[in-house]
Amino acid sequence: MGLISLLFKNPGAFILLVIPLLYSIVLHELAHGWVANKMGDSTARWLGRLSLNPLRHLDPIGTLMLFIFGFGWAKPVPVNFNNLHDLRKGLIFVSAAGIVANTLLAFVALFLLHLINPEPFGAIYMFLIYMAQINIMLAAFNLIPIPPLDGSKILMGFSSGQFQYSLARLEPYGFFIIIGLLYLGILNPLISLFEWIITSIISLLLP
Repeated sequence: MGLISLLFKNPGAFILLVIPLLYSIVLHELAHGWVANKMGDSTARWLGRLSLNPLRHLDPIGTLMLFIFGFGWAKPVPVNFNNLHDLRKGLIFVSAAGIVANTLLAFVALFLLHLINPEPFGAIYMFLIYMAQINIMLAAFNLIPIPPLDGSKILMGFSSGQFQYSLARLEPYGFFIIIGLLYLGILNPLISLFEWIITSIISLLLP
């Protein structure tokens, strides 16, 4: 079942998968805190969340879900948007930071794959493939405009106050809405579209 099953069946593949998965989630959250700090909110810095130490970011339930189902989450980096120099720009830039971080990680992984040209299906090859796939998936998933995902806050930055309020009211139920839509397969085409857009951008940048 999930990563636990992979650990017993193929420990090598487990390590190659869990390391990029873990740090992709950590760097996603770190990017939010770093941009927020640059834009005037030092909450994440004062709480020690501007760190690459996974223990500062791991959520117990999210980590358990990750190992059981292969789908999990880290503790969201705390951001006080009222401290930002520009609330509207802050909503957009801070929320987009995690998506940009994942896209850059995917680009770096694919660039190294082209540059190094490792043996197909060897350890380096599989690590870079996993790194690229995981980060493209994370970036695409977080672009979905349903609270609490980043796409909803980016959308808020471009929206009126009334629409922002309506989206914010959905946040307590957002997780259940997302799980339900994923179960029904309704979000799959949207995720695939975002993955195609991100992959196309990366392809344009690669030599």
